[in-house]
Amino acid sequence: MSIRSRLISEIVRPFKHTMRRVLGDTLYQQVRVTFLGEPNGLGLDWRWGHSLRRTHPLRRDFGWRAGQPIDRYYAESHFFPAHCADVRGHVLEIGDNRYTTQFGGDRVTKSDVLHFHADSPGSTIQGDLTHAPHIPSDSFDCIILTFTLQFIFDVRAAIGTIARILKPNGVVLVLAPGISQISRYDMDTWGEYWRFTSLSARLLFEEAFRPSGISVSTYGNVLAATASLQGLISSELRREELDYHDRDYEVLIGIRAVKH
Repeated sequence: MSIRSRLISEIVRPFKHTMRRVLGDTLYQQVRVTFLGEPNGLGLDWRWGHSLRRTHPLRRDFGWRAGQPIDRYYAESHFFPAHCADVRGHVLEIGDNRYTTQFGGDRVTKSDVLHFHADSPGSTIQGDLTHAPHIPSDSFDCIILTFTLQFIFDVRAAIGTIARILKPNGVVLVLAPGISQISRYDMDTWGEYWRFTSLSARLLFEEAFRPSGISVSTYGNVLAATASLQGLISSELRREELDYHDRDYEVLIGIRAVKH
């Protein structure tokens, strides 16, 4: 609490009960937070909570222009650090090679990038994961598939291709959305079809990989989910708020599957 707020609090303290009776509970709580800097008992600044009473999000771009989106925080601070040893050898990443570079380091001997469009900057392989006979079987030690499955209607075919082109003992690292807004650009460009749960993700991958080789992780809680839907970024929440795990609010789902 600032010096100004403390002074106001000392002056107002004797009159708090009268203020509450006159103003009513709702307005009294607003005064406490806005002018006295006191908590509202919900762990949220009242002004932040009040700003959510609206039919439009605070940001529509997942927070990209402001900083690190909530789901990328979980990807870059939790999922990939836990599995960075898998990013090795010949690595295929979808769209670009940001995570191959960031988490593979000198363990990577060759980096390829698959993109749907042949003229995409940085891509080395053009193709569609649902039908890619031109990609040889048993080719990659690691495949990084982040924020992609929701844009593929025939998810089973795509997972089948991934299993085929992985080398024996190769690993696929997948990130898929649970609770998330629609990406309007992708929806209008090539379609956005799915949101997943930890159970649906596991069952889909068990069709192509041995169950013993699959691990599924979830990240998020109700505050992180709300913040993500509003387009807030990771720096606008405290780390302990982001890291609290509530299995009923799956903001992001991480899958690691090994080809036996």
